[in-house]
Amino acid sequence: MSAVTPVSLVSEATQQAIGYPTLFLLVLAGALVPVIPTGALVSSAAVVAMHRTAPFSLAMVFVTASLAAFLGDAALYWLGRRGLKSKNGSRWLEALRSRASEGRLEQAQEKLAAHGVAVLVLSRLVPAGRIPVMLACLLARWPIRRFSRGNLPACLAWAATYQLIGILGGSLFAKPWQGVVAAIALTLLISLVPTVVRWVRGSPRS
Repeated sequence: MSAVTPVSLVSEATQQAIGYPTLFLLVLAGALVPVIPTGALVSSAAVVAMHRTAPFSLAMVFVTASLAAFLGDAALYWLGRRGLKSKNGSRWLEALRSRASEGRLEQAQEKLAAHGVAVLVLSRLVPAGRIPVMLACLLARWPIRRFSRGNLPACLAWAATYQLIGILGGSLFAKPWQGVVAAIALTLLISLVPTVVRWVRGSPRS
């Protein structure tokens, strides 16, 4: 086992000073513009944190990711509510509508009416499930406080889940870059599951 030198500690501190704000900004942006693979980012950050000597690195990844996701969701929901109140709507509200098909929106509305806040937690854990449920909450005229109360445990569960995926991927390999590749592969595989399920359900049976 190699000794920890002062130079390595300084280098690690510098990486953390850059890495945590970068993770925060990317997850925040990914919550507002759902094209950034935020789950893969959290898993990759968890892999890197596993190989650090600094204490609480994994805890910092968890806090940073969950806080950024929560604030990003709150901002997007607030912008969506402004669009509902405006006569001309807003580009944020239209962007949400464009990412939720009528069928998925109807399902989200039915589940929201039946199960309430619990649906928010599940929507964060299901790939591509967040936007239809958020739009359903908007159309149900949920105040932002009610949405935030349900979204907080959703973001905590989301960050914990993808961090565990990163830990699993990182534990399989000795080198960080190998663990990062494995974590990204796992998150991409998980993200494809809903698409495969919909394809199987929609494919004609012989």
